[in-house]
Amino acid sequence: MQTILIFLLFAAAVGYLGWRAYRSLSARQAGCGKGCGCATTPVAHKKG
Repeated sequence: MQTILIFLLFAAAVGYLGWRAYRSLSARQAGCGKGCGCATTPVAHKKG
């Protein structure tokens, strides 16, 4: 039972690292580079 739990934890960690690597290397790199989407679309601020 412990072996299965360790394997699932390891697989989740590898999946998370793969997902982070994919996001950092993807072609959609706009904005500040942190992946937060801060400058992907300009926002018009209304005054008044």
